[in-house]
Amino acid sequence: MHANRPQDSGSSYGRVSDHLTTSEEHTLSRKRFRSLTPLTGSALLAGTVCLCLASGPASAAEAPPVVSRGVTIPAFYTPPAELPAANGALVRSEPMKLGLSIPGLDGRAMPGTATRLMYKSTDASGQPVAVTGVYIEPSAAWEQASPRPLVALASGTMGQGDQCAPSFALEHPLTLTGDTVSVGYEALSVYRLLATGTAVVVTDYVGLGTTDRLHTYVNRVDQGHALLDAARAARSVPGASVTSASRTGLYGYSQGGGASASAAELQPSYAPDVPLSGTYSGAPPADLTATMKGIDGSGLAGALAWSINGFSQSDPDLRAVVEKNINDSGKAALKDASTMCVGDALFGYGFTKSSKWTKDGRPISDIIAAEPAAQAALDKQRIGTSKPAGPVRVATGVHDDIVPHAQARQLAVDWCRKGGSVTYEALRLPNLGDKILTNHLVPLITDQGDAISWLTDRLKGKPTGSNCWTMPLQP
Repeated sequence: MHANRPQDSGSSYGRVSDHLTTSEEHTLSRKRFRSLTPLTGSALLAGTVCLCLASGPASAAEAPPVVSRGVTIPAFYTPPAELPAANGALVRSEPMKLGLSIPGLDGRAMPGTATRLMYKSTDASGQPVAVTGVYIEPSAAWEQASPRPLVALASGTMGQGDQCAPSFALEHPLTLTGDTVSVGYEALSVYRLLATGTAVVVTDYVGLGTTDRLHTYVNRVDQGHALLDAARAARSVPGASVTSASRTGLYGYSQGGGASASAAELQPSYAPDVPLSGTYSGAPPADLTATMKGIDGSGLAGALAWSINGFSQSDPDLRAVVEKNINDSGKAALKDASTMCVGDALFGYGFTKSSKWTKDGRPISDIIAAEPAAQAALDKQRIGTSKPAGPVRVATGVHDDIVPHAQARQLAVDWCRKGGSVTYEALRLPNLGDKILTNHLVPLITDQGDAISWLTDRLKGKPTGSNCWTMPLQP
């Protein structure tokens, strides 16, 4: 499917395919559709809750909106037919109101002024793709002689439906309809970074928010490129104080940790113009084979469907294996999950085992492992095969069983062996319950302050050492 494909006015978005025969079929099989009855968003609690209510029919002159689980996706998120040539070039921008903000004494909103973005990137197939996100100019001053720095933030897992996009979640911290639940939990890290005087740009990733394709969940190249190009795009935002001279940091946890780790590896070849000063990678899913086993049967089992959906769209070898081995129940689950946010997936597929989705009752990870071409496709997603640019901080909870601790630690080991400047933190917390997400989510909060302090020091130009020599002594 072409990245710059225009939204046509035909009925293709209203058709739900019964088979995963091509990437086009799979993308259109989502429950994103052009509704005959447009929906309008009603804001409650000063814009913090988005409820979608039916309104009257559209006029013939209006293009029907794209709707995902009862949420109207704003027209801003529909890519144009043509994209700019340069990676990171702005396609369009518009002011955006943060759902959680207060007026400042100087008349500026706190913690900052937000601008919604669409920018050009390049996907894993080398094709142009439109990506959305949001840039936030902080109200706080940068108390250093150096130019105001920038953090490109990659959100943790939000889902696969367009209504789950991180930029949408910053505008509507709680999206609640009868069909979907999305919580903008990443606002805490964004706002803490803004409080330091650092500007923040948040990527929506490839296909999350934008209505022309399915989100390629945890695709190493797609998300790494999207994050680096978000940093490029931030420099062109009207009124932005960041420039090409601004030190840049990468920040992410969970899916975001994989994105920031990937971006740190890709920066030298893909975006050498982004002056990377430091990268925080929390709980990174660096080895998807191990991570698939971790999420299978867990509270976040729906994420397994998102990864299968994404890779079935982009990789013919893996798609062929899925088509051959998934049963009717599995096909229905994959379609259903493709428009879900995290809240929906917890309620809909929490603790589901993938063996229920396969024809012979084997877990999906076992099926992929038995198919060399499919396993090779997954191995291409491995992070840790290249030396990262600049200093990196890898943190992982020792009891994390959703994004397994061992494979995240291995990323730090691999980078150390390649001569990377690595600060590794094994977060020693008690076991808070197997497979129920607590072992994965609690380190997100407990380590956040230290992670932001470490990254802020890099943006100030303070040097840091590597603790690779302690790896044999750390869990």
